[in-house]
Amino acid sequence: MDPVNARPPAPSAQLLERLRAPGPVVAVELRPPRANLPRERSIDTWIDMYHGIRRVVRQDAFIFLTDNAVGQAEEESLHHLQTNLAQDVPPARLVPILTCKHSLDYCLMFADRAASSGYESLTVTGGDAAVGPPRCLERAWMLRERIRERIPGLALGGWANPHRDATQQVAYLQAPRSSADYYLTQVVSHHDMPRVEAFVREARTRGLEVPGLVGVFYYRSANPKTLARLGKFLPVPAEELTREFAAGATPEEVCARSVRSLRNVGVEKVYVSNLPFRSAAATLRRVLDLVD
Repeated sequence: MDPVNARPPAPSAQLLERLRAPGPVVAVELRPPRANLPRERSIDTWIDMYHGIRRVVRQDAFIFLTDNAVGQAEEESLHHLQTNLAQDVPPARLVPILTCKHSLDYCLMFADRAASSGYESLTVTGGDAAVGPPRCLERAWMLRERIRERIPGLALGGWANPHRDATQQVAYLQAPRSSADYYLTQVVSHHDMPRVEAFVREARTRGLEVPGLVGVFYYRSANPKTLARLGKFLPVPAEELTREFAAGATPEEVCARSVRSLRNVGVEKVYVSNLPFRSAAATLRRVLDLVD
């Protein structure tokens, strides 16, 4: 191994074991309820989420839980999950996401609580600097470094963006102080394959040893207002999606095309974002059936 890219052995975690092993891995990214929802609606959303998580995990999938996605404050997931799912879902299957968009004390306490609740992995990202509160630390690696010193046994995840310069993105993951044992990527689609291929090629050329999951977004329609809103936070191929849906493609077919395209370029580890809570497991199954 190149001494410049050498890193200590990663902590033991079921997610890491699966990411290092050959064969596909599927995960689902779910968003907790918005923090400002009326209490009854929040409870109903959490109930839907609990049922969805149970069913998805039965399909041998991992669950990532967002932290203030797309600039909206979300309810914190740890307390709810520990209270309502501790006896039903192995914590190794649940991976909270923590952004730097909180106080440093909160972030470190969040990591402590996650580890004490049995979670083996924690994904740490910077969070969108353009919206919401400021970051407690400028870069996510700085927070991962603090957490690694505090909880060395917790597997920590980073972030990569195939839509940006591939050389730079891989270099971030290989940096000696990255403290990333695995990574997630910004969502991509079958319309972004040249960028994905460039990222995959660069990772192979530079000998990237950190495993990762590439994100795919489940577009439920080509509603122009929805696509425009999403486009403020993530790359959206609006024109291409509009044509696909107009030609009669279903959301599952569109999503499956992205997963299949990723597999065609050698990416077998993926996570799917934006699945509906109530039918997350059934929707995921339909997507994967179309891929296979």
